[in-house]
Amino acid sequence: MTKTSAALGRIQPSATLAMTGRVIELKRQGVDVIGLSAGEPDFDTPDFVKEAAIAAIRAGQTKYTDVDGTAELKEAVAGKFKRDNGLVYERSQISINAGGKHTLFNALVATVEQGDEVIIPAPYWVSYPDIVNFAGGTPVFIEGPASQGYKITAAQLEAAITPRTKWVLLNSPSNPSGAAYSADELKELGEVLLRHPHVLVLTDDMYEHVWYAPTPFATIAQVCPDLYDRTLTVNGCSKAFAMTGWRIGFAGGPVWIINAMRKLQSQSTSNPCSISQAAAVAALNGDQSFLEERNVAFKKRRDMVVAMLNDAPGLDCPVPEGAFYVYPDASGVMGKTTPKGQKIVTDEDLINYFLDDYGVAAVHGGAFGLSPAFRISYATSEEVLRKACTRIQEACAALK
Repeated sequence: MTKTSAALGRIQPSATLAMTGRVIELKRQGVDVIGLSAGEPDFDTPDFVKEAAIAAIRAGQTKYTDVDGTAELKEAVAGKFKRDNGLVYERSQISINAGGKHTLFNALVATVEQGDEVIIPAPYWVSYPDIVNFAGGTPVFIEGPASQGYKITAAQLEAAITPRTKWVLLNSPSNPSGAAYSADELKELGEVLLRHPHVLVLTDDMYEHVWYAPTPFATIAQVCPDLYDRTLTVNGCSKAFAMTGWRIGFAGGPVWIINAMRKLQSQSTSNPCSISQAAAVAALNGDQSFLEERNVAFKKRRDMVVAMLNDAPGLDCPVPEGAFYVYPDASGVMGKTTPKGQKIVTDEDLINYFLDDYGVAAVHGGAFGLSPAFRISYATSEEVLRKACTRIQEACAALK
């Protein structure tokens, strides 16, 4: 009998991708389904980025590059970190990878050993704990409930750190909640981390440019410079530049971590796509003015979705300060019964009800480590969002 590895047995398939697959199959069958499960901007990649990729193809930039990125892209990433975040990195401190997930995977698999603990605030992006599990580490969860704006406190962080803590993962703005830490909140967390010099900090800033908070975006190494030497700052092109399929993620951090990631990458994927790297150079060095225009559109959608979900009986939807997700608390509908007689016991029951009876696809809160809730993406048109939220209102109103 064939048997897969123990490492593979420690992980689960992505819940978000699984729901996206269900939506694709239902649509193929002709079912009227509104898919709000995918974390992908509906805007197109900017034309100047596409043109840079076409030019790279015509110039013959279709060969291997350095394992963890071209010098040109590393320079562009370093420029981005300095321009946007006030962080100074040399090329030797930059890693280029095949998407942000790949960056996170490389960093954790290259550094986490059996017995190491990795602190993950919940709700969390679905892949964080599975990558830690794959690496042989132990995820340690801190719940940041809706009453705390889906954020953790300094006291909670202090209580969770042990001698075995290897990393703390921060994600702001958050997937799935859209919660965003202010500079002052990051300083409070940083003060805790300064008392524990054995702990590394990984900050996932992928949604940096999808930002609505009244204060500017901040990242922890920027507001706590004393943490610079043990912070890996992760970002990428997928969300801000609508380049999800181009697969370019990157990180800046200590040379020893970057070298470890490079070593792992040399025996796995080798370099990211050469053409995508050329496009990413253009994206990072080019005109950034379109980002604000897209934020205006996202914010308008956010306001409509939050208002409509808060009008749905039993739902309580906090207002996100970034990203393009909402994460409504569904406590008020737990225990109710559908018109077909099914009792809603879990948030997975709820999203199955939404999908099966009302044709709206979301992702259940259990996949993100904090229930009862669900995540929907508002990275689609206002017309589609209004239709979906109307269906959710009707679904909640029909519960008894």
